[in-house]
Amino acid sequence: MTKVYELMRAGVQIPNPESVFIADDVNPSRISNKDVIIYAGSKIFGASTLILHGARIGYESPVTIENCQIGPHVELKGGFFKEAVFLENASMGSGAHVREGTIFEEYASAAHTVGLKQTILFPFVTLGSLINFCDCFMAGGTSRKDHSEVGSSFIHFNYTPSQDKATASLIGDVPRGVMLNQHPIFLGGHGGIVGPCRLSFGTVTAAGTICRKDELRPNRLIASVQKRDINIPFLPSTFINVKKIIYNNLVFMANLLALFQWYEQVRSGFICSEFPEPLWSGLKEKLRMAIDERIKQLKLYYNHFSADGAVSESSPGAKLIADLKEGWFELESYLHQSKDIRVHSHRKDHFLEQLEKTIEREGKNYISIIQGLPINVSESGTLWLQGLIDRILEDCTRIIPSIATNS
Repeated sequence: MTKVYELMRAGVQIPNPESVFIADDVNPSRISNKDVIIYAGSKIFGASTLILHGARIGYESPVTIENCQIGPHVELKGGFFKEAVFLENASMGSGAHVREGTIFEEYASAAHTVGLKQTILFPFVTLGSLINFCDCFMAGGTSRKDHSEVGSSFIHFNYTPSQDKATASLIGDVPRGVMLNQHPIFLGGHGGIVGPCRLSFGTVTAAGTICRKDELRPNRLIASVQKRDINIPFLPSTFINVKKIIYNNLVFMANLLALFQWYEQVRSGFICSEFPEPLWSGLKEKLRMAIDERIKQLKLYYNHFSADGAVSESSPGAKLIADLKEGWFELESYLHQSKDIRVHSHRKDHFLEQLEKTIEREGKNYISIIQGLPINVSESGTLWLQGLIDRILEDCTRIIPSIATNS
């Protein structure tokens, strides 16, 4: 405990010192006293451990560190880390299990529950959640927005029936990767690579695909569809199913907007000690955040293909893209304002009237009240909300005519 307080006296922030353990072999001078925070439950071991300024250790759950070198503004949010290096602004979520020989270069990151050993990630490479990615090298991408990525529930198969691990996979390469100017690589979630395997820059594997062969040609799409293997040219500027993607995003948002009206006009009737006004306000606040996020992501998608020359005039989606370019600002403004849309109908009036009577009679147990509504009342509520969704989609189609599913 002496070293914990020695670090605190030097300026390291340790909010709950009684819960933090610093081993005797740790050199306090190798832990920066500038904006470093070590949260509750953390354990730090090893004479070679280094923690530089701005690091955050254990924010989400306890962290164990043994002989790791941690650069500026690194976030290790929870898990076990041994003999690994994290350069500036690298990060890992909780549940990490990181062992010897792992390197995260600048801005490399992983979400929760990721297992790594002898893994090297070049700058910007991003791993999703629930991943086992041992014995891999991965590069590609030019920024945090243009990065190589591994989807969630991905596994690198690195142990053979012959009980050997001569299975390291090269995803990208060093000579080109170090220049930070290559196309990103995308490995779709719920998939895997059987090592040893080599994949070139620009490779995309579809979700659910197990990659068993090398692919040294750049910019290829690899997929397994209905027991059929597909390997075709692919460029990041290739936009597939643009209409479906745009339309499905609008349908999703319309459903969130309908839910917002449900919260506003239905959930408000259930405010009580078990569901107080601040909890109701929290529901609406988070739903607003969800709606704004979907608008933001749709705008980012639109910006990708709206650049001049990104999509040829002869492509199937050219008319839609032209319509989007002309009407995008109106569509974006409409979506932001549509939280306030009201659809007045006898169905809504009937539903709310019957609901209010039921609440007055039976109380404010939300689940039992909603489940106990007569079928005709439930149907009125469903038709009211579906009518709202239909209205929103009709308005979007008026703004972007070629988004209609039958156009």
